[in-house]
Amino acid sequence: MTATLVARGLAGGYGHRTLFDSLDLTVAPGDVVGVVGANGAGKSTLLRLLAGIDEPQAGSVTYAPADAFVGWLPQEHERVEGESVAGYIARRTGCAQATREMDAAAAALAEPAPPRGGADPADVYSAALDRWLASGAADLDERLPVVLAELGLDLGGTPAEHALMTSLSGGQAARVGLAALLLSRFDIVLLDEPTNDLDLDGLERLEAFVRGLRGGVVLVSHDREFLARSVTRVLELDLAQHSNRVFGGGYDAYLEERETVRRHAREKYDEFAEKKADLVARARTQREWSSQGVRNAMKKSPDNDKIRRKAATESSEKQAQKVRQMESRIAQLEEVEEPRKEWRLEFTIGSAPRSSTVVSTLSAAVLEQGTFTLGPVSLQVNAGERIGITGPNGAGKSTLLRALLGRQQPSAGSASVGANVEIGEIDQARSLLVGSQPLAVAFGDLVPEMESGEVRTLLAKFGLKADHVGRPVGELSPGERTRAALALLQARGVNVLVLDEPTNHLDLPAIEQLEQALESYRGTLLLVTHDRRMLDAVQLDRRWRVDAGGVTEL
Repeated sequence: MTATLVARGLAGGYGHRTLFDSLDLTVAPGDVVGVVGANGAGKSTLLRLLAGIDEPQAGSVTYAPADAFVGWLPQEHERVEGESVAGYIARRTGCAQATREMDAAAAALAEPAPPRGGADPADVYSAALDRWLASGAADLDERLPVVLAELGLDLGGTPAEHALMTSLSGGQAARVGLAALLLSRFDIVLLDEPTNDLDLDGLERLEAFVRGLRGGVVLVSHDREFLARSVTRVLELDLAQHSNRVFGGGYDAYLEERETVRRHAREKYDEFAEKKADLVARARTQREWSSQGVRNAMKKSPDNDKIRRKAATESSEKQAQKVRQMESRIAQLEEVEEPRKEWRLEFTIGSAPRSSTVVSTLSAAVLEQGTFTLGPVSLQVNAGERIGITGPNGAGKSTLLRALLGRQQPSAGSASVGANVEIGEIDQARSLLVGSQPLAVAFGDLVPEMESGEVRTLLAKFGLKADHVGRPVGELSPGERTRAALALLQARGVNVLVLDEPTNHLDLPAIEQLEQALESYRGTLLLVTHDRRMLDAVQLDRRWRVDAGGVTEL
């Protein structure tokens, strides 16, 4: 079934704060709308409103037909304790809910005396059955193992009905999330950061899925290449200007048009400001002339010289009239609001004294992680080298990093780390900043040489202000924790920088600023990323690919 989503005059936020308002959006079959904006602009809030999860502050969201099957896949892969992979997929595809509703309708249909005044149980059951069939629940059990196999998801021989989601790595959980999406049969799909933790193969499958959908899609993503390949329109939520706007065309067309719109807005304001300043200056001059003329006339004219006094008065009135005319022209100017300067994350990576010439060495190293084995591997990282590391999820990239940093000893072969190595790291799980401590306290513990006021000032520079620093670290969003980790890189001196999927949860301006910071960084860099545009933008000396238990240099 094809369906259309229509939002009219939509306003959303939390508490008394409104993040966006007067938002109009129509999503027809075949539309792929990419939602962009800074972190905190309300992108996830918007998806929740479109999905009917939350109520808007104003406006409405309607579907045509009204019973359209709408799927919302949130940013976090929520892992429920005791939930199996199959159970997770059934929940994410809506099949589990459709099954419960059909079972309840069947039970009501079997009751000998239906409730008075309610809907006909036969009609309720018929609608529930249609919903159940539309969700794909009827053959989900048959389709599920096929898709998991196509995605190469190895559950160690455990059936999906018994393998627990809590036992999976981040990359495996991302693959299960992708499987849920591929197995879904929604009329309208709402995706929040679907590219997080996906490898290149997963990204290509996701792109093919989105492009092949007959129904409408609204997605939030910070993966620029994915946006460029997938979206047909872009909805920008501009928190600085407190505005929203839909741009036609794809993502690259949006970037060009946005630049043009911003340039025209600045030019229009500059023209207005220049014209107003000129009129104000001329009015001020006319006032001064008028006042000076009166004073001079009073000095030169005797009290009994009525003719001179009358001439002076008339001259003064003429000057005053000119002033009033100038003030009227100023009042008639159409006011143009100055474009607000949006907040930009600007930072540098703190440097430490140079490490030894050889930073790290692996010699015929065999690395074991559970049932997984990487190696034997022989590699050397030299001071100042910039190395990009790619490979499928589960291939051993994180295992390789642990060995190179001296955090995992090989079961065979040898590993060594050079002298004076000062490591700065953003790991995939953002594990440096976790727990129940307030952010300011947890951050301060990691940089004890900084005063508490300095900590708060630094965090504020990264967009983490009073309402963030007092909150427990575990309650911060992934994007906020990532910005705190970037602040830590600036606060500490490092000569070996390790970034494991650093673009996950960062907004587009922050990703671009990180790329600029890496341009000026002169230490050793180990960069693990599936962000294709970052791999092109960051200067790299070497490229490693981790796959099939080995490491090859590209």
